Amino acid sequence: MDLGWKQLKTHAPQGMALMGVILAACLAGLLSGCASGSGPEDAYKQLTRVDHSKPYIGMSKTEVLKCAGQPRARLPASGGAETLVYHYSGAGPVPSGGGDKKSSNPFSKKKKKGDTECTASLVFENERLIRVSYAHKKGRSPYEWQGEKDPQKAEEMRRAPLPTCTFSLPRCLR
Repeated sequence: MDLGWKQLKTHAPQGMALMGVILAACLAGLLSGCASGSGPEDAYKQLTRVDHSKPYIGMSKTEVLKCAGQPRARLPASGGAETLVYHYSGAGPVPSGGGDKKSSNPFSKKKKKGDTECTASLVFENERLIRVSYAHKKGRSPYEWQGEKDPQKAEEMRRAPLPTCTFSLPRCLR
């Protein structure tokens, strides 16, 4: 079966152009996935991320209050569920040092309202901890940089790591 040189010469440029467009689209998709941070590496990080709250699931509300102190807010829900909200800095909520007493550490400074970096919501059902959600107060979208007009600032925002929090109850024996 002979296609003939004339036919091949006539259809080859169109085929090559189509192949170039397909290749360009694939390359653009690959590069945009890498640039946005939502590629395979990011997916791997999300799948292998450690759940710092897991050791505390199942604790009673009394146990949590004893080692974490009083929450910033209590949010009742239907069916006897309740969410305790803590604002904290560091590894996790710890009880405050009690009222107006002076700290035994002369170098510690008194925290002002709003000095905390993280918020944790502890959800209780039937007086048992069932879920913990925690986040940094300056959380931002990983795509926020796309709205920046200044290209240099946009690149800095894109490369800057997102603020994160960890969660533990340092004074709870678990």
